[in-house]
Amino acid sequence: MIQGHPIIENVKILVVDDDSGVRKLTVNALTYCVNREILSFEDATSAWHYLKDGGAADIIISDVDMPGMSGIELTTRCKADRADTIVILMSGVKANRKAAEQSGADAFLGKPFSLADLFEIVRFYVVGESAG
Repeated sequence: MIQGHPIIENVKILVVDDDSGVRKLTVNALTYCVNREILSFEDATSAWHYLKDGGAADIIISDVDMPGMSGIELTTRCKADRADTIVILMSGVKANRKAAEQSGADAFLGKPFSLADLFEIVRFYVVGESAG
């Protein structure tokens, strides 16, 4: 649990990032805050195949810039397939914010981000409120 934040229940999250350090940090942080299931993928193509093969996710947290399929394309496909899936895109490139919005992403998280910021945005979409 992140200090001062309660556990988020009943949510399945996919974390997609080609940077293994960011991916592991994000998964590890969410593991302490989410009591259901967190899956990670090193590229958007693998995440998309998982979803198309019957896998499910309530929230997808994805990097924007990755080899092969981008997080923008993943978002567009996910929103076309299942519009109620929450997609949070993250990037260290501020110019990607506009592309994220245009793709249908629900939120944009600038890198580097704090664990509290990550948890806060997930909590907002799961619980519908801000802890702050």
